[in-house]
Amino acid sequence: MTIGKGDSGSARGADASPPGADEVTAPAARSTSPIEFRLDPSSGVPTYLQLVQQVEHALRLGYLKPGDQLPKVRDAVASLAINPNTVLKAYRELEMKGLAAGRPGQGTFIQAGLTQVALPELARLRKALLGWLDTAAAAGLDEDGVIALFTSALRDFYKRRADQADGGGAASGETEGVA
Repeated sequence: MTIGKGDSGSARGADASPPGADEVTAPAARSTSPIEFRLDPSSGVPTYLQLVQQVEHALRLGYLKPGDQLPKVRDAVASLAINPNTVLKAYRELEMKGLAAGRPGQGTFIQAGLTQVALPELARLRKALLGWLDTAAAAGLDEDGVIALFTSALRDFYKRRADQADGGGAASGETEGVA
């Protein structure tokens, strides 16, 4: 997802890799929306869910705020070469989650935000994560290895938090699995 806020540059969202040959990117000049959708046909994630996830990521990172307009359906369809029903399904999903609302004749607008971290803290976390990624690459992990390790650690982290909230938890000497 590429996100720009009306300036000459643009900021990248959570999936900040530059567009590759296997991605479809919507041109920034088509819409007045601060978000630009990008698809990864090889991800295995349904197209409408990719759009929903990109909006959610942009909300969490503060690139989208209540009142911001999402790309018009016809603009997303033209730029991504997808079926209008796919965009409508994504927008309906966002409406069901209470994140967006359609305005007849005007488009779809963000109506609620998601929990986000303050910008200085977000920058500090991003810097720490980039350092960790450098360490992982130096250890020989490729992108798939980083994703597998991070996903496993993330799952273990939230499972441990849930166990602690329930009054349980792992024994102090127990180690977590990697897959």
